[in-house]
Amino acid sequence: MTDLPHLRLERPATGVALITLDNPDQRNAMSEEMTSSWVAAVEELAADRSLRVLVVTGAGSAFCSGGDTSWIASEPDASVDHLRSRMLAFYRAWLSVRRLEVPTIAAVNGAAIGAGLCVALACDLRYAARGAKLGAPFVKLGMHPGMAATHLLPEVVGEAHARDLLLTGRIVDADEALRLGLVSRVHEPDSFLDEVLDTAVGIAATAPIASRLTKLALADGGHRDLESGLQWEAMAQPITLATDDLQEGIRASRERRPPTFTGS
Repeated sequence: MTDLPHLRLERPATGVALITLDNPDQRNAMSEEMTSSWVAAVEELAADRSLRVLVVTGAGSAFCSGGDTSWIASEPDASVDHLRSRMLAFYRAWLSVRRLEVPTIAAVNGAAIGAGLCVALACDLRYAARGAKLGAPFVKLGMHPGMAATHLLPEVVGEAHARDLLLTGRIVDADEALRLGLVSRVHEPDSFLDEVLDTAVGIAATAPIASRLTKLALADGGHRDLESGLQWEAMAQPITLATDDLQEGIRASRERRPPTFTGS
């Protein structure tokens, strides 16, 4: 794929894809062009059976500054029903990353604001560069939160922290984001993307069937109760026990060497 306005799709390592939101002059605001490119990239990746992990980051000083405010405010006389249809399509386009069965990582290199933060929240893992700013200041713009913020934030940081962030609209730095559980690690800016890609390479080296099933088990906050978790695991673990990768993992452990998993 070559024509992806405002976005780059690269393959930096075996099994690893890197999407870079690439409109730094607009702080990677979610333009119509970028939105179309994002959907096309996710569709390509969803069909790629060699993919084992996706990393998403931003070009320049921002991860993503959120929705393009000129686009959001472009129809002041539109009906509520028209705006609802328009916003649902926008949300679903960006949240399509949740369709991917492989682990996804948001490499938050800079500001992740509003809908831009929600894209990071839609990923399985979030790592931030020190100095990055994160927040969902929808109410400060006079609007209700969107892009599933009222689902994704409580899922990631819990109800109390989600209320704090959504009702105040305050912005937090990377270190506070780590304390809140909004991100899992903070890296120094100079080595940030290399560190995240190293983690991605490590994930790509794990057994892909086990990785996909684990991601599915954890979807939307995991199982609703202990028994549901036990029933899932009693089905999913035997699936992996019947794979060639399981035998390779045991051999590698006994031989004290890294395993080579093939996804079979």
